[in-house]
Amino acid sequence: MRLSSPLLSLLVNFLLGASWAFSFLGAIAFFFISIHFGIIYALLGAFLGSIPGLFLVLALEYFLMRQEKLDELRKQTKLLETLVTQTVA
Repeated sequence: MRLSSPLLSLLVNFLLGASWAFSFLGAIAFFFISIHFGIIYALLGAFLGSIPGLFLVLALEYFLMRQEKLDELRKQTKLLETLVTQTVA
């Protein structure tokens, strides 16, 4: 994903990777913590352990989507302004 600022792009991509890792590690940790109670509880624990990381992934993806929409609206506004100035002139 390429954002307008290279530093912002690097930061968001790093945070997205860290969120996926957090989700994976949470699922693994909760799976092994609750495996003693049975496989169903272990799978449920893995799902519950991955929820915070998945929430962070969802929040970052939402940010990226909104940023792309904002960039596209800026491009469209610039094009419309050039069209209006060409039509008026």
